[in-house]
Amino acid sequence: MPRFFPGNSEYSTQMSGMQRLSSEAYQTLTEGAEVIEKDHFGYKVLKLKDETFLKLFRVKSTISSAWLRPYSVRFARNASELIARGVQTVDIIGCYRLERYKNTAVHYRPLPGQTLRQVFPVLDEEETRSLAEQVAEYIADLHERGVYFRSLHMGNILKLPDGTLGLIDIADMRFSQRPLKEELRLRNLHHLARYERDVRYLIKDQTFCATYAKLADVAVDKVAAVMHRS
Repeated sequence: MPRFFPGNSEYSTQMSGMQRLSSEAYQTLTEGAEVIEKDHFGYKVLKLKDETFLKLFRVKSTISSAWLRPYSVRFARNASELIARGVQTVDIIGCYRLERYKNTAVHYRPLPGQTLRQVFPVLDEEETRSLAEQVAEYIADLHERGVYFRSLHMGNILKLPDGTLGLIDIADMRFSQRPLKEELRLRNLHHLARYERDVRYLIKDQTFCATYAKLADVAVDKVAAVMHRS
């Protein structure tokens, strides 16, 4: 098994001291914000007036590692590590611990573009095949760079204006100092294969499976077995 590590140590040290955000400062920061995502506990993602985003992380248990290593810090640390490895992602502004709330937050500038869940449905057959090939190349490259993205799905990969791809929603991620072994590559593809609405665009023909298999030096039947499991 490869040795995983949490990310850029210098950045982790820098981010370990989160800024405390008072209730008044939070209200000022979020005044006029657009709610992008929420659940029955409250807001999860807010788009602020200056077009930046505030992502909120709630600690739901009184006994949780999230108190010692908040998801907001993990998110910010992962962004730093991805950029260091040449992977496009969001630009971190800061991390906050919210006063009076069991919440932390990360403030960031978003990547421009559309998620692949938005892009795939409007493509014709030839364009779908081309994008499936690009996604296979992209995921193979992430794995070669030692990136294991637990939240791998088409809603977390963006098609950027220049045609390249980038990652969002990056809190749940691990890094290896070496390319991922075959077992971990297939396990990560299994995360992707759980989402039928994503996989149907990737398995219309053998383009995705064949491209990924060739680049990752994995037998194509192994890749196909994982991707068709949904």
